[in-house]
Amino acid sequence: MAGYVGILVSDPWLQNQFTQVELRSLKTHFTSMRRESGKLTVEDLASRMSRLKVVGENLSEQERADFIADLYPSLNDEVDFEFFLKVYLKLHAHASARTGTPAKNSSAFLKAATTTLLHTISESEKASYVAHINNYLAQDGFLNKYLPINPSSNDLFEIVKDGVLLCKLINVAVPGTIDERAINTKRLLNPWERNENHTLCLNSAKAIGCTVVNIGTQDFIEGRRHLVLGLISQIIKIQLLADLNLKKTPQLVELVDDSKDVEELMSLPPEKILLRWMNFQLKKSPYKKIVSNFSTDVKDAEAYAHLLNVLAPEHSNPSTLAVKDPFQRAKLVLEHADRMGCKRYLTAKDIVDGSPNLNLAFVAHIFQHRNGLSTQTKQISFLETLPDDAQVSREERVFRFWINSLGNSTYIDNVFEDLRNGWILLETLDKVSPGIVNWKIANRPPIKLPFKKVENCNQVVKIGKQLKFSLVNIAGNDIVQGNKKLILAYLWQLMRYNILQLLKNLRFHSHGKEITDVDILRWANTKVSDSGSQSRMDSFKDKSLSDGIFFLELLSAVQPRSVNWSLVTKGVTDEQKKMNATYIISIARKLGCSIFLLPEDITEVNQKMILTLTASIMYWFLKQPVEEKPSATSDSENGSQVETISNSTTDDSASESSVE
Repeated sequence: MAGYVGILVSDPWLQNQFTQVELRSLKTHFTSMRRESGKLTVEDLASRMSRLKVVGENLSEQERADFIADLYPSLNDEVDFEFFLKVYLKLHAHASARTGTPAKNSSAFLKAATTTLLHTISESEKASYVAHINNYLAQDGFLNKYLPINPSSNDLFEIVKDGVLLCKLINVAVPGTIDERAINTKRLLNPWERNENHTLCLNSAKAIGCTVVNIGTQDFIEGRRHLVLGLISQIIKIQLLADLNLKKTPQLVELVDDSKDVEELMSLPPEKILLRWMNFQLKKSPYKKIVSNFSTDVKDAEAYAHLLNVLAPEHSNPSTLAVKDPFQRAKLVLEHADRMGCKRYLTAKDIVDGSPNLNLAFVAHIFQHRNGLSTQTKQISFLETLPDDAQVSREERVFRFWINSLGNSTYIDNVFEDLRNGWILLETLDKVSPGIVNWKIANRPPIKLPFKKVENCNQVVKIGKQLKFSLVNIAGNDIVQGNKKLILAYLWQLMRYNILQLLKNLRFHSHGKEITDVDILRWANTKVSDSGSQSRMDSFKDKSLSDGIFFLELLSAVQPRSVNWSLVTKGVTDEQKKMNATYIISIARKLGCSIFLLPEDITEVNQKMILTLTASIMYWFLKQPVEEKPSATSDSENGSQVETISNSTTDDSASESSVE
């Protein structure tokens, strides 16, 4: 078998980048491309590679052409298979870096190549992230003995091994995500405590929107550099783009003309809003080009020079636009940024090299420091005509992060917009119930014809009915039209089905018994009662749950050392309830529960999120090896208890967890 690889590729380095399956598939693509015109030149690659996932769907033909022309000026040279592979690898890395997430729409055979590529880290990016950490965590009492980190060393990868720095960085990006009372911060942590910190970090990273598929606690303990930098990059990106929404920055409404455009703006991912803002400001300058990316379109630094002249004309330097050398112009741009007090972590070389992550960070810093938008009451009044449903917004966030955590081919930024073609819903269904989707009749994006989207969504509804979801008056076209209420109702049932299936597969596979909401409710009450507590919950919308005491006792019952009761409040005031709720979520994530709710979901007793929290704790407990279970209940007793529970029938009036 190894000889077959050698026949396809003689270069040992290339052999190490691909598996046999990958090489065969790429060889088929290459042969097909060459057959079309008898030969394949460097110039042909930009258009012919449109059929390759990742590079074809994440880079436009012009972006591919510019990238290839920069690397290989001799466009008329004929391409052999090994040259094709080298170009593919470079484009693949460029596409993945540009999105800042795992490459979109990638099939399984391409993912292995991505993994290999990312083992090479960018020293420029590392230096930038270290500078960011040194700046934002400089005052932290625990980390001050380690900071500032030397950006030219590998000290960063040693410091992250105890998990504290990453947890603190998550809290900088999204304040309040982790209750710092749950972080193990002793000077010398044992392996168990380090593992808890990393588990807390990974589950919290998922909960703020990071993609952590195929990353485990051991990767951080071993300091695997490409994975550490990949996660840090995502966390910092979330922080820098946090203000790019209408809730945080209502002045963004200036970018649109009417309320219909406002809704469209609200559905855009932050990077797209940042590009739109940049082009909006550039229209005020003599610069006539449209900036469509943070790589090739900004590497000559001309757009930056004009942008800063618009935002901070008092600090402009006439020679910036006069110089011919892009590198010198980039240096002058950075000097301009310094004069306007804009913190930046990239160099002139990073600009001319077209580093997408660092250029994105630079523009985001500029936006945070001086966005140049007006605060006209007339324009912001547009926002008052839009529905402001905090509950819908919270649920959308939960389902979005849950779907992204499953590792689908595409990262979604907005549930109501990004699910409308049905494809990601089909992928999610296939993850939750493998084999249930008929891929032969599914339509893969990009989908231009509306009826093709409806076909996908009709299959989504059909599968939902197979899974016994309540889908009265829901049709595929409702999803295509972005009906928020119906989409949320479907996603809730899908998420609930997923956790119930996990529980069923874990303990009852041999019996084939279904798990119900009542089973989860009874299990939780039994665990708390067996621990000697009088607390109980009557249903998942029991208002007495708002103080958090029941869940702290449940967590203590499944892992006695998990709760430090000296840190628990009485849960009387709203502030005390929120402190308990934050502590509950962090402890659950620290144990290993993958949950996406917010403290408000506990204090307001959101029955859907209360169910997922309880089920996640139950799943974690039952998943533990028998000898590790911190419980006085023997396995035979536990098995008997759980088997009895499985015989109960669904009773939504008791569990109060059905969709209202």
